[in-house]
Amino acid sequence: MEVILLKDVKGQGKKGDVVKVSDGYARNFLLPKGYAVQATEQGKKKLREQNAIMQRKRQAEEENAKKQAEKISTAAVEFEVKAGETGKLFGSITGKDISEALEKQHGIKVDKKKIALPEPIKNIGEYQVEIKVYPEISAQLKVIIKQQ
Repeated sequence: MEVILLKDVKGQGKKGDVVKVSDGYARNFLLPKGYAVQATEQGKKKLREQNAIMQRKRQAEEENAKKQAEKISTAAVEFEVKAGETGKLFGSITGKDISEALEKQHGIKVDKKKIALPEPIKNIGEYQVEIKVYPEISAQLKVIIKQQ
């Protein structure tokens, strides 16, 4: 029996997949629990339409992400902080600080979790910070830290 999965089913497939399973497995487990529906021509057509809509939506999101990545790559964020004589900061600059400064200085909103900062910045200087805008799309942001 062919079924369309409504949820991810371990060992069978992901949501939206059309899979062939035994009649008993479908009738006794997948269908009653709401994990799948029987694959009819009408159901397959509806699934294809949904996939086409999702594909267009994904392409639009990807285009927006590329535009945002381009904006981020041309921007630079500056911080003026207190530091010691050796250039070591009193405190540190974290992903949250960079996210807030980017929004404040350039109006670009980025979640702090998308800023790939292996460890907080603790010295004066210029740094290139990677920001993951979308899966497989990232941008390099220039972060300049000056002494106050």
